[in-house]
Amino acid sequence: MEEGAGDQHVSVLADEVIEYLQPAPGRIYVDGTLGLGGHSRRILDASAPDGRLIGFDCDDEAIALARRRLASYGDRLRIVHANYADLVAGLAGEGIMAVHGLLLDLGVSSLQLDRAGRGFSFQVDAPLDMRMDLRLKETAAQLIARLSAEELADIFYRFGEERQARRIAAHLVEARKKEPVATTRQLAEIVAAAIPRRFHPPKIHVATRVFQALRIAVNRELHNLVKVLAEAPSVLVPGARMCVITFHSLEDRIVKQAFNGSRDYRIVARKPVMPRPEEVKANPRARSAKLRVVERV
Repeated sequence: MEEGAGDQHVSVLADEVIEYLQPAPGRIYVDGTLGLGGHSRRILDASAPDGRLIGFDCDDEAIALARRRLASYGDRLRIVHANYADLVAGLAGEGIMAVHGLLLDLGVSSLQLDRAGRGFSFQVDAPLDMRMDLRLKETAAQLIARLSAEELADIFYRFGEERQARRIAAHLVEARKKEPVATTRQLAEIVAAAIPRRFHPPKIHVATRVFQALRIAVNRELHNLVKVLAEAPSVLVPGARMCVITFHSLEDRIVKQAFNGSRDYRIVARKPVMPRPEEVKANPRARSAKLRVVERV
C-alpha cells in the first residue's frame, strides 16, 4: 500500500491489478486494503455498471477519506471497518459468502507515513505509536518499554532482518533506564548510536529496518497475512483471482509459499509482476513492489 501522498494519491501497479484481476459487471470483489481507495476506484470503474466492491480497512482516517473519495459509487461500495485477517467474518456480516476476486496491497500507506502523529516514520519527530488500527491496545513505545532485550532483538532480526539486532536491543534497554523511549526521533537516534558508522547501510537510513520490524510487530502484520491466505479459498468462487502486492521479502516469501503449496489455486503469473521503470520514476515508493496472482480452481 505504499502509495503517493494526499491528493497526489497513486496506487501501485494499478494497471497490472486490473489486467490480472479482470473485474467484470455483475460480480463482487474485495479490496482487503482499501487505503484511500485508488485500487477500489479502478475496480469499480472496470466492473461498471453493477459490479460491487467490499473494502476492508482498520484505519479510521483512511476509511473517512475513502468514503468521501468514492461517494459517487453509492451502494456499489460497502466499507468494512476491520483488518483483512477478518475477511470471512467481515463478508458474512455483509451477507456475502462468495466473491469473484480479492486484492491485498500490503504494507503501510502514505497516509500513515506522511501523518507525523502516527509515528511510522523517522522523518518527523512524533509519538512512537505505529498502530494502523487505533483500537489496538499496545503502541510501539509500550512494546519497547515492556519487552526484554532478547525479545526486542528477536523482533528486529525476524521482522526487520537487522543484523545488528542484539546491539540495538541492548542500547534500547540501557536508554529506557534513563527515560522512556517515546518518540520517533529518540528511537532513530538510539539506533544510529548503537551501530558503528562502518555498518550503516549506504542507501537507507540506519533505523529503517528497526522501524519496519516494530510496525510489523505492533500490527501483527505477518500473522494477519498468514490468516487471510488460509481463509481466502473458502470465499473465492472457482475462477476467481487473488492479487497480492508485497513490499518486502518477508511478506513475499509467505505469499509465494502459500500459493505454491496450495491445491486451491492455479498460479497465473509464474514470476512476480514488477512496476515498470516509468512508474518507479513517478512514484519511488513503488520500487520494491511485487504482485503475485493466482486463480481459484
